[in-house]
Amino acid sequence: MCKKIIINILISSAFFFTVQAAGAADKKHPNVLFIYANDMGKGLLSAYGQKHFTTPHIDSLIHHGVSFNYAFGGSSSAHARASLLTGYRDCSKQKWRISRGGVYIKEDSIDIHEQEDFINGNSILLPENDLYLPQVFGKAGYVTAQIGMLGLGNTSTRQQMFQHGWDYFYGYLDHMRSQGYYPTFLFENSLIEMIEGNTRIDCGRGYAYETENEAIYHDRWNMEGKKVYSPDLFIKKTVEFMREFKDKSFFLMYSTPLPGPASIPALHPEVANSEELTQIEKEFASMMKLLDDHVGVIMSELRSLGLEKNTIVVIASDNGHDICYLQENRIDRPFRNMKTGEVFDDSYSKYYSDKAGDIFNGNMGLAGLKRSNLNGGINIPLVFYREGELKRGISEEVVSGYDILPTLADLLGIKLKTKKDGVSLLPILTKGRKLSKNRFVTASSYEGPAIIVNDGWKLRYFASLKKYELYDIRKDPEEKYDVILRFPDKAEELKKLLTEQCDGNVENGTIF
Repeated sequence: MCKKIIINILISSAFFFTVQAAGAADKKHPNVLFIYANDMGKGLLSAYGQKHFTTPHIDSLIHHGVSFNYAFGGSSSAHARASLLTGYRDCSKQKWRISRGGVYIKEDSIDIHEQEDFINGNSILLPENDLYLPQVFGKAGYVTAQIGMLGLGNTSTRQQMFQHGWDYFYGYLDHMRSQGYYPTFLFENSLIEMIEGNTRIDCGRGYAYETENEAIYHDRWNMEGKKVYSPDLFIKKTVEFMREFKDKSFFLMYSTPLPGPASIPALHPEVANSEELTQIEKEFASMMKLLDDHVGVIMSELRSLGLEKNTIVVIASDNGHDICYLQENRIDRPFRNMKTGEVFDDSYSKYYSDKAGDIFNGNMGLAGLKRSNLNGGINIPLVFYREGELKRGISEEVVSGYDILPTLADLLGIKLKTKKDGVSLLPILTKGRKLSKNRFVTASSYEGPAIIVNDGWKLRYFASLKKYELYDIRKDPEEKYDVILRFPDKAEELKKLLTEQCDGNVENGTIF
């Protein structure tokens, strides 16, 4: 089968000449560098209690920036990213359409145009005056770039990337392909870059849902057709972009696929000889270490370019922790109590790390994992850092990933012509102010939607059982005590509000 070979445009070539000639803004506002991790539970960071490896570079930003204890993303990657880029909650189905993943798994990329035409014809675009996140920066004259896991939803197109306001993009446009770190091709603006030496159609797919065994281990470490590791490409492009635009105002979204499914060329020295971790656990820990090392590279580059004081660095994850290191008699699917054998149903019997056998405690002791509307599935790390400019400390306000767009618009002085579901967090970041106790956020999930109020009340809907549960997460963040029978009036109040946020039907907030 012949390959469609397209010569790649290097990051220092015609694209940058075009952007600069178009008049990219000189520095009036700070750069914004947004590091968006994939499935990075809070408990994976040593600042939040991780004991088996350290994350010093991310920890430093947490300790010297503004961190949020009650930040909520989506319960899954596609919906979280769509919500982030639009500023709208993901319980509504009116603002975007989530396309299926895996449509670009073709070795020679011949059928991509046909697939893109189908997606473009079925996509939902915001109205002209309703801005996507990169368009906000475009209004302020910034150069915008996204590198890594790109797009909105499971699969995006090159046309959509430009429609959303990206001046430059490089990486995967298919979420399923991004689960493999040795892609046969990547997208760079309107072109397709074939990656020489990578021949696996599945991109050397990482192992997330298979239980570790000898055959899987050997396949994972069989490096035939796996020459170029995509995270290495992404950090290289990120550094090159920063150097090229050091004298301009830029918004750079470094959307890394790390620390997702286990697949890495070499174990990190810090964990290679650990006696507490199994082989696949060492591999996953190495991916977290690599992510932290990449944050260190970015921060070092900012300092060497003299940009640290004029750059806001934001770090977040799309959703809560996921288990990518299954092993029989240690932690395995279906997730269950490893002592009693009881399978967790996440209602009457909830997932907790200590019961399930997760040595990393990736959800930081909370209930549930990715795909759940329990706190472990939607509570995310969120940090803003700018040297000497932000109100350093820990915020206890309830916030969401869809607050980031209004926050950055406020920072830039861009007046939004449409009302977003998110609110600006700038008063918290600069003056330490608080939000209203009645402020609330929502999150959809495979289990159903949930609503969390700033005063601590949380109502979750469990779709398979047609059941509501009520928690006071200020007093009970682990969601051990359902108090719906004690506070029926509060439950009814939140049921009505949640239904309104789900366009009149709470089932709309359930991902199927």
